[in-house]
Amino acid sequence: MFEPILLKTFLAVAETHSFTAAAHRLGISQPTVSQHIRKLEVAAGRMLVARDTRDVRMTDNGDAMAGFARTILAAHSAASAYFTGSAMKGRLRFGAADDLAITQLPRILRHFRQLYPQINLELTVNQSTPLYRRLKSGQLDLIFIKRMSDSDEGSLVRRDDLVWVGQEKTLVEPGIPVPLIAYQAPSISRQSAIDALENAGRTWRITCNTREVNGMLAAVRAGLGIAVFPQSLIPDDLVTVGQRFGLPELGHVDFRLLSNPSAPAAPIEALTTAIMGRPLSQPRTV
Repeated sequence: MFEPILLKTFLAVAETHSFTAAAHRLGISQPTVSQHIRKLEVAAGRMLVARDTRDVRMTDNGDAMAGFARTILAAHSAASAYFTGSAMKGRLRFGAADDLAITQLPRILRHFRQLYPQINLELTVNQSTPLYRRLKSGQLDLIFIKRMSDSDEGSLVRRDDLVWVGQEKTLVEPGIPVPLIAYQAPSISRQSAIDALENAGRTWRITCNTREVNGMLAAVRAGLGIAVFPQSLIPDDLVTVGQRFGLPELGHVDFRLLSNPSAPAAPIEALTTAIMGRPLSQPRTV
């Protein structure tokens, strides 16, 4: 009833919220994307995508279709691999920045393992810089990390704003050093915070050094200070505090996939497709 090519196009639109970006991702023209969406809506008998000159969003039926589409495409891929004898095998050494674990990444990895049970997926969780070094030394095959937005290395999954985060009741008194909760160096968010504060002439002090995201969140929730997070990773119980305390803008950060060119290409391509093809945003509870 629902052609896989139409479902694939629909998911690209659902993920990018843009017909143009979906066309670029799939390597087809924008009119073809529009045609595929119209055909799928005719087949479903429902409007799936609402758009105007400024916005593209999923209707309630569109959100439902996105879930069905992922299930259908996964089953189609698994059946194809089974009956063609092309079931993928081997080892895939995958590294992920630890704060990306509070996104939908764990669900994506679980789905990937169900789809490719003969791939031995080895997961390493660390900060972005150590993972990058391990990739370059040949110890990892694929990494999913944060990079500054001036980098074009690897595949861009998402670009996000860096923001100052604290509790609703957090206070930073005027004239005192900004109490900063940060990852241990080297760290993109740590360096972004320090550079922005120093460029703005603000003094600062580190109130907590941590190696992992749960330590960062615990310190912020304990009221030890403020931290820098990507906008999409802010838990429900924390808020942005940059404007309240007159803190400087922090710029952007990219979530990127980088691969080892000497590693087997097929498993890397399969996991890259799985991550690129599904929403990354976290559930709004941590």
